[in-house]
Amino acid sequence: MPTGLSPAQAWQQLKEGNTRFVNNTMEHPSQGFDRREELRVAQHPVATFFGCSDSRVAAEIIFDQGLGDLFVVRTAGHVLDTTVIGSIEYAVEILRTPLIVVLGHDSCGAVQAATDALRTGVQPPGMVRAVTDRVIPSIVAMTTAEGGIESVSADELRRVHVQHTVEMLHSYSASVRDAVAEGRCAIIGLEYDLNDGQAHLIGSIGPISE
Repeated sequence: MPTGLSPAQAWQQLKEGNTRFVNNTMEHPSQGFDRREELRVAQHPVATFFGCSDSRVAAEIIFDQGLGDLFVVRTAGHVLDTTVIGSIEYAVEILRTPLIVVLGHDSCGAVQAATDALRTGVQPPGMVRAVTDRVIPSIVAMTTAEGGIESVSADELRRVHVQHTVEMLHSYSASVRDAVAEGRCAIIGLEYDLNDGQAHLIGSIGPISE
């Protein structure tokens, strides 16, 4: 059976886990033999995470969760494609996860590479360009505004990419959009701070408070 948690309850569980991580009081839940045996039958994750592939941003660790607690999809720069959306739709429709989290972070190499491409016109080599090409639409409006790219901070560009990813996921996926409209799912955007370990809320679509 699904967790039965509301989007707000799922978000509260994640906030509490991140607080434990920041305070170095982790419980490391759901990591023993009994949990492994339980998960042989089925999984009922609390949330779906779509995050950056950066090795420093492992969702289960920074939110102090365990086996079966999170359904995680990761790409460099948390860039969307059809397989990512399909994976998230599976989590929402089949596993009935009540919360989707788009997880960005500071010092994101993909956002920096996209910014450099806009600034210099030089694209990264090989298929890395496929990543930057999907980040650029998030940030191009800010970089072409009055003052140009040099007037926009790296922090602003990263956060607008997180928020744009939240909005794209909501608009591109009919099943996610329906789940949000029905109140059984919400989408939130977070930015993880590599320095202090905190996850900061950037934006949301749907109910995350009660």
